[in-house]
Amino acid sequence: MTAKFVWMTLVLGREQDIQFGLLLAASQKWTHRVPWMSTTRWDKAKVAAIAQELKDKPGALMPVLRRVQDELGWVPAECVPIVAEVLNLSRAEVHGVLSFYHDFRRDPPGRNIIKVCRAESCQAMGGVSLAEHIKRRLGCDFGHTRGDGSFTLEPVYCLGNCACSPAVVINGQLLGRVTPERFDAAISELDENLL
Repeated sequence: MTAKFVWMTLVLGREQDIQFGLLLAASQKWTHRVPWMSTTRWDKAKVAAIAQELKDKPGALMPVLRRVQDELGWVPAECVPIVAEVLNLSRAEVHGVLSFYHDFRRDPPGRNIIKVCRAESCQAMGGVSLAEHIKRRLGCDFGHTRGDGSFTLEPVYCLGNCACSPAVVINGQLLGRVTPERFDAAISELDENLL
């Protein structure tokens, strides 16, 4: 069972959610184990300080969650009650925003973050087959991190580089007209033990 499903169980506490989580995890094509997650440390005081600093801004929840992710690389489920208390919101309100916006990571990201454009222009220029190649090469699906923690693969719906489709971002660096060979060359230095 992945951390996502454990968290759903703890927050929602409904038996059907527990069963759904287990079923979905069992049917995953790609394994999504986060072995480094149990050792990932984050500072609760830092999260509280971020929320305190931004609490008086209009619509403070989004800026707080964004800053937490910028500082930690992800938004731990355990910070939901901290943010909710500081902002005087319910846990459900914080969880609702956190789970609605796909850009918020609820698991620690891998050491390298790969973003692949899934928008129409990139798909028309070979993005579908490129995405399949990338998933095979990295050994993980979109929204997941490879078992050894080396790569996180994220879908993006337009990188604004349509004239140079298909586009990929590797650790913040935008690449255009990416082919499977160009992708392999770009990540070859990041991990010598790729599949």
